[in-house]
Amino acid sequence: MNTKKLSYIFAGLTILFWGTAASAFKFTLNHFSFVQLLAWSSLFSTLLLLAIMLFSGKYRLMTKTSRLEIIPSLYLGLLNPFGYYFILLRAYELLPAQVAQPLNFIWPLILVLLSVPLLGEKITAKGVFALLISFGGVILISSEGNISSIEIKSPLGVMLALSSSFIWALYWILNLRNSKLDPVVRLFFNFLFATIYSFAAGLFFSDFWSINLMGIFGSLYVGSFEMGITFVLWLKALSMAESKAKLSNIIYLVPFVSLVFIHFFVGEQIYWTTIVGLLVIVGSILFQQLSRSKRT
Repeated sequence: MNTKKLSYIFAGLTILFWGTAASAFKFTLNHFSFVQLLAWSSLFSTLLLLAIMLFSGKYRLMTKTSRLEIIPSLYLGLLNPFGYYFILLRAYELLPAQVAQPLNFIWPLILVLLSVPLLGEKITAKGVFALLISFGGVILISSEGNISSIEIKSPLGVMLALSSSFIWALYWILNLRNSKLDPVVRLFFNFLFATIYSFAAGLFFSDFWSINLMGIFGSLYVGSFEMGITFVLWLKALSMAESKAKLSNIIYLVPFVSLVFIHFFVGEQIYWTTIVGLLVIVGSILFQQLSRSKRT
């Protein structure tokens, strides 16, 4: 099988696994608090990444990593997965899955916005227009189907879901500046430190050590298929793709696949405003990227 076909197979698996993430979050949060889910899933993801490195031979790269090369993971791991999932999982506690998931998906536009001060890039009028249009989608999704009298049922949940997209975008910008390490090795150290941060945070929550078997099972799934192996599959897909830009666009199928799982496995009745709002957000992202590629 040629590398092009393999890249799409890996990308397809990535979309499938990330598409189940929102449903897995809601399932596990019925048995665990958001801090418990964060800590245990980070731990399982760290162990899985370690196993991947052992079987792939990349553990040699890990053992040769200097302390200076590890230092960026101290703050990168604080941003993602610790900070990112700490905020996102709390948003999932407060919001329906079909609201939290699409609101988190505006990160490509936030990435463009943050690239102006952090990378010195310029934002065009079309980029500003795309951002404004996307926030129209945010309002639609936040209304939870009641567009006639817009009332946000959980302002804190909406704010947290949107804030998580800022953290995700900031993480990837800072990640670009620390790209010397092998991506899988870097992911391992990020998750290792995030696990330490997560269990330390758990000391401030009285019910943290209340272990539930279904919570552990859900955390194992999240740590494996939302965090650990899926990142590796996506990196593999990109490394084998003939055109990274074209392959990257299919990631926008994730929120639509996610809605299918949310409906059938979580049991949420999908609001029409969620679908329309999501189409508006993804459309504005693609419009901005198309404008950017033409300019380039």
